Amino acid sequence: MEKLTHQEETVMLHIWQLKECVVKDIVNEMDEPKPPYTTVASIVRNLEQKGYLNSKKYANVYVYTPKVSEDEYKNQFMSNVVKSYFENSYKELVSFFVKEEKISEKELKEIIRMIERGDS
Repeated sequence: MEKLTHQEETVMLHIWQLKECVVKDIVNEMDEPKPPYTTVASIVRNLEQKGYLNSKKYANVYVYTPKVSEDEYKNQFMSNVVKSYFENSYKELVSFFVKEEKISEKELKEIIRMIERGDS
């Protein structure tokens, strides 16, 4: 799975939310100032070429659907982050957040309870 740029991730987040859309739908969902239609269309074409989207043509309009689920992408992305920055150790990842005070003791205890219960 090829890594996405920040712009591509932003567009994919809207596509995952919409589930099925045309470029205009994506533009309408974006925050102000909205990027030009042509910019979003170009990003969508790149996403299709990278294998993230399916498209179907109806008359003169392409309708896009995600080929890769948001969960699949998150899983791959996090695996790459852990491998690249945390010596392939999720323990190191959690330790980093504890040291940086990005995770509280309460949250850590909740995570431990989730692990013990086998929650996902």
